[in-house]
Amino acid sequence: MMDVNLLIGFGAAFLLTVILMPLFIPLLRRMKFGQSIREEGPESHMKKTGTPTMGGLVYLIAIIVTVLLVALFTEGLTADILILLLVLFGFGLIGFLDDFIKVVLKRNLGLTSLQKLIAQIVIAVISFLLLNGTEFDTSVSIPFTDAAIELSVVYVLFIIFWLVGFSNAVNLTDGLDGLVAGTASIAFAAFGVLAIHQDENAIALFTFSVAGALLGFLVFNKYPAKVFMGDTGSLALGGALAMVSILLKQELLLLLIGLVFVIETLSVILQVGSFKLRKKRIFKMSPIHHHFELSGWSEWKVVTVFWLVGLIAALIAVALEVL
Repeated sequence: MMDVNLLIGFGAAFLLTVILMPLFIPLLRRMKFGQSIREEGPESHMKKTGTPTMGGLVYLIAIIVTVLLVALFTEGLTADILILLLVLFGFGLIGFLDDFIKVVLKRNLGLTSLQKLIAQIVIAVISFLLLNGTEFDTSVSIPFTDAAIELSVVYVLFIIFWLVGFSNAVNLTDGLDGLVAGTASIAFAAFGVLAIHQDENAIALFTFSVAGALLGFLVFNKYPAKVFMGDTGSLALGGALAMVSILLKQELLLLLIGLVFVIETLSVILQVGSFKLRKKRIFKMSPIHHHFELSGWSEWKVVTVFWLVGLIAALIAVALEVL
């Protein structure tokens, strides 16, 4: 049975995002925080130039405020919640700096890849040190079995790979209106169900609060988007999603629950690898959502199909794990 606090967290984060966003969007417009569209992207996206970005700030604020208040007035702040908020805030800060440099300082590339990587690794290492202080299990569970692989001190490398990998995977996926808001809300809700199944109410509170905030954001981010989340939002979501899977000891299950993010990332790796080795492209454009656009699909069709793929994958993962 779902704890009423989870419903409060979901509803409060949703309402807070819906209330704050209409105040935030005009502010972004006045400050000229408009999105610059990549010239190498689909030509149809050029009309999105100037759409306010960094909207991820709003739902991050909504999530942090909601989780802190509900946790303080119920079971208290657990170590799990503090670690999740640290990762959410830390990766969000990296994204904010990247967006700020691109949008405000007008440097199209933002932070360099090396700067972002170093910052992400630092947050991942801090997370590992905090987990290590809680006698954390350093094995990686094999989905749908009782088996696990013990990594011991090498687990720190796994955490770095997992957090950096999925923060960038979600960031790569954020290329169409509503795509990440929808797929990420599905993924967080799926892990929320698993958290309830494991009686991990604190983690469930966090996941459902994130899902609620993202659905609130989707009201303004669905096609045609009035605001984009920017790297501020996407990097934070990816890092937090990876940490949720780690805390629930369902690390590898994220490959199925986050299948859309995995496919998007693989499409980029395959495209780059193929071009470097064979001087030929596999897709018309990567990430793969652009391939479908250039194949004649409407943006809305691509997004809804990807949502459906994410939903089916999440339902299969949860069903196989819970039933």
